[in-house]
Amino acid sequence: MKKVISLPGIVLFMILLVSGCSQPDSGGSEKAPRYSIEQFMKTVNIRGSSFSPDESHILFSSNETGIYNCYEIPVEGGEPVQLTASEDDYAFAISYFPEDKRFLFTSDQGGNEINHIYLRDMDGSITDITPDAASKNSFWGWSYDKKSFFFQSNKRDERYFDLMEMDISSSGPDSEAGLMTATTLYENKDGYSIGAISRDKRYVSLVKSITTNNNEMYLFDRESGEILLLSPHEGDAKFDPQYFSADGAYLIYTTDEDSEFMYLKKYHLTDRESEVYEKADWDIWYSYLSRNGKYRVVAVNNDAKTEIKIYNEAEGKLVKLPEFPSGDITSVNISDSEKLMTFYVNSSTSPNNLYVYDFETGAYKKLTSTLSPEIDPEHLVAGEVIRFSSFDGLQVPAILYTPKGIVPGEKLPASLWIHGGPGGQSRLGYSAVIQYMVNHGYVVLAVNNRGSSGYGKTFYKADDKKHGDVDLKDCIESKKFLASLGYVESDKIAITGGSYGGYMVMAALAFAPDEFAAGVDIFGVTNWLRTLKSIPPWWSSFRDALYDELGNPETDSLALYNKSPLFFADDITKPFIVLQGANDPRVLQVESDEIVEAARANGVPVEYIVFDDEGHGFTKKENQIVAWEAIVKFLDKFLKEETDDPGTPAE
Repeated sequence: MKKVISLPGIVLFMILLVSGCSQPDSGGSEKAPRYSIEQFMKTVNIRGSSFSPDESHILFSSNETGIYNCYEIPVEGGEPVQLTASEDDYAFAISYFPEDKRFLFTSDQGGNEINHIYLRDMDGSITDITPDAASKNSFWGWSYDKKSFFFQSNKRDERYFDLMEMDISSSGPDSEAGLMTATTLYENKDGYSIGAISRDKRYVSLVKSITTNNNEMYLFDRESGEILLLSPHEGDAKFDPQYFSADGAYLIYTTDEDSEFMYLKKYHLTDRESEVYEKADWDIWYSYLSRNGKYRVVAVNNDAKTEIKIYNEAEGKLVKLPEFPSGDITSVNISDSEKLMTFYVNSSTSPNNLYVYDFETGAYKKLTSTLSPEIDPEHLVAGEVIRFSSFDGLQVPAILYTPKGIVPGEKLPASLWIHGGPGGQSRLGYSAVIQYMVNHGYVVLAVNNRGSSGYGKTFYKADDKKHGDVDLKDCIESKKFLASLGYVESDKIAITGGSYGGYMVMAALAFAPDEFAAGVDIFGVTNWLRTLKSIPPWWSSFRDALYDELGNPETDSLALYNKSPLFFADDITKPFIVLQGANDPRVLQVESDEIVEAARANGVPVEYIVFDDEGHGFTKKENQIVAWEAIVKFLDKFLKEETDDPGTPAE
């Protein structure tokens, strides 16, 4: 539920060089009818997949009821069946049990990110199997023998996550959940991150963060207790363990050592030597083996779009896949029998849909249809990857969304869309709020300013210790690209963003007050000194790396003060809206309270909405409806003339 705050009353945390674009040809498309936010939000969001033991059903998560719950759907197709009935907090499906249709799911409390793991039994009863109220727990995966599962927990020390193993061998559909017992596989006293685990559970790969651009990878031998450094290197390089081979002879990992992009290497445990395994022209995001090692899956982050490759390991060649529907193919999951594969297809004009593919027949089937039945997909707008030249000549990527049916001479308002982070990336995926904005007449440019991931490590670290400066200049320079389109009203460009993107919004309004006509701040940082001192305790292992990139509040206090919009609120003159979750553990509500109060004291028009039951991100559909509608109404108020044609409402 939302709470609207009126102050005073209550006082990072997403090469086609375009030098210009001509007026779009209106002959190929007509203006789309205006859809309401309720029509847009009748789209169902789904995620995750787990095969039942007999591979007849798939477990997944859906927000069809307005909040995420767990569902299952037959592999052969049919209507999904709801399995949980949460009305307050999300229930994200994890996995069926190995031999029956019990399953695990995760949830927190009102967005506070204190996740627990729950068991849903065969009779529908639900048990919290990580019941310590203060501990944060996350599922890691099933053991190869399927007698246990691994999870990470900070129960022992809130700063660090131990690797735990939950034994299910003495439990069954008719047993008490309490019979399952957890033991510690690795007690994490040094702030490592857990990587891959060998099938025999002897080896655990570990990662130690140094900076956001540099880390070390280790091998923990549970038999000897030895921790071996696997990644001696000079300069900045990142290492990310992916999986151990089926025979335990080597470890596959990604790295950008001596490279702009992440690629795969193989570490031989016997001779302790590494060799290049696979490279691509972009970052290799991840790779894994199917259960029996028949298939190897590789995902490449190809210019804001995921490219999936599947290898037949025995034959040593790529699997020839059919022509799947156009879009991003993600969340590939191969069944234990290695006969079936689930995946999602998502594009900027189509939300996630679940598919199943049969390796033996080569046929695939679409299992869901999630787009709102009241929206014609022809009225949605596909994103276009573009690049523009920034203030220093750096080519900056972005994704352009242009409303349909622009007529010659027409000028439209626009908004930048700045992703979270620092280090995130805007991608070619479906966004209800972006499509809603475009449908209501706004040109949207999702800027991947320097510091974004996916474009090489030099681009990624180009904003280190320069936040609110060079990245903001990229955003300001993007206005020149918008102006070159010929159909954007150059003095009616807003800036919108969430989390770190919300910081960019407030930095723009405070440090470049004449550049943007309005701002939309979605739980953005406004006081770096407070934020960096109050980061959640479970981020402790990453704290030094974060300080290296952004600044240490103890030693870099002046620099952090100077890049914090709160302390320069007197310079803000343009209107803005703030949306905030009351339970946000990353960007505390006080951050938003104070910037709103400070700006209002100077007579700046500010709208402020706080959601009592949300955290760092809005997961409940009723809250999303309020938030996204409020954004467009705010932009309409300050960027559109009163006589602006509202368009033809959709029936």
